[in-house]
Amino acid sequence: MKVLVLCVLAAALAANGAGILFPSERSYKILILHPYWARSHKNMMMAFAEALADRGHKIVYPFLHEVTFITVATNGMDQRQSAIFGNVLNPSYAPNVLTTYPFPMSLWHRFKNMIMHLYLPLYWNYWAVVPMIQKELSAHFPDLPPLLDIERNQSLSLINTHFSIDTPIPLLPSQVEVGAIHCRPAKPLPQDLDSWIEGADSTSTGVIYLSLGSVTPGNSIPAQYRQAFLEAFRRLPQRVLWKYEGELEGASDNIRISKWLPQQDVLGHRNVKVFISHGGLLSLQESIFHATPLLVLPIFSDQPRNAMFVNNSGVGRVLMWQEVTADKIVDALNDIITNSKYKENVVSMSASLKDQLTTPQERAIFWTEYVIRHKGAPQLRCPGAQLSWVEFLLLDVVGFLLLFLMVVMLLLYRLLKLVYATFIGRPSKIKSA
Repeated sequence: MKVLVLCVLAAALAANGAGILFPSERSYKILILHPYWARSHKNMMMAFAEALADRGHKIVYPFLHEVTFITVATNGMDQRQSAIFGNVLNPSYAPNVLTTYPFPMSLWHRFKNMIMHLYLPLYWNYWAVVPMIQKELSAHFPDLPPLLDIERNQSLSLINTHFSIDTPIPLLPSQVEVGAIHCRPAKPLPQDLDSWIEGADSTSTGVIYLSLGSVTPGNSIPAQYRQAFLEAFRRLPQRVLWKYEGELEGASDNIRISKWLPQQDVLGHRNVKVFISHGGLLSLQESIFHATPLLVLPIFSDQPRNAMFVNNSGVGRVLMWQEVTADKIVDALNDIITNSKYKENVVSMSASLKDQLTTPQERAIFWTEYVIRHKGAPQLRCPGAQLSWVEFLLLDVVGFLLLFLMVVMLLLYRLLKLVYATFIGRPSKIKSA
């Protein structure tokens, strides 16, 4: 009987495209605050925003069609981008993968007095950015509560992780994993690009795809590293598809450049053998989703940590920029392409990532609507968030234990002093002759 029920459930899920969401009871107005400027981060949240819009909700989110736009200025990013390779050019540079963690920043939804708060990783000073964001948003929403109050009263955190592609950790009911929420099946490529990649079967042994993400343009790569790549690609039989902004002098005939490429559609093509990446989290998730082995060259932020994951899990290899030479690039790429273990490992991990009862989009939508339906869902909130810093750090308990220890030591001292005076310190009586 149990087997029959499971079979019926599986058939129902398959017939409904694995969807288990009932129609939304009504349309809600949801505001998404996303003050980070990187296009890749917008792509991740775009998947969430569009899924909510498809449910009939009215979404306020920057750069999404058919919504109200709010832009939060982020000064100084152009200078930061131009100096992005400043550290890796330093011979003594060694990225600290143990302390490179994101500050929590808010992506929040608001409907009347019902608040849901989600975490989004950002790599600047949170406390310096909040007043700027608060001031700009207050012009559009005068009755908006302070952001720090929202931080304290959050009901839900949607976390861009999944145990199959990260370290398994215990989570609260209010912490929901939606890792790879932006990943999707590959779509057909533009005809000219598809013909070029398809042609790699007859003229070479596949395609190598190189992209350093949306923050690091190809033309910002220092000259010595750029020349090393050009020399390596000249010696390889594969075709190379390189996301590169500007002119690329000295490129061999097997290289094709473009300032923008549909990355997931490229990674999903059967002829793409290796993805040379900076190791950004979203690129890593896309590569695993589409089962493409990686060669990672981390630059900053979480990328060194992600590179360690790639190396330790056997889905690719890692090169540090200081050791980049044409020989090492050729050796690494040949190893990844010819050694079947990398492809087998990433195929296995991809299958685990996709094997879920519900999709990340469905989980995100369900819990978003759950918080709204239950008027902020205070039952999800961790009581620890309401503790004072004295209570959170257990300073009252530590103080009591220290006081207790001091009293015990004082009593022990007096006891030992009494014992010494009674049995050891008393002068002995010597009988006179």
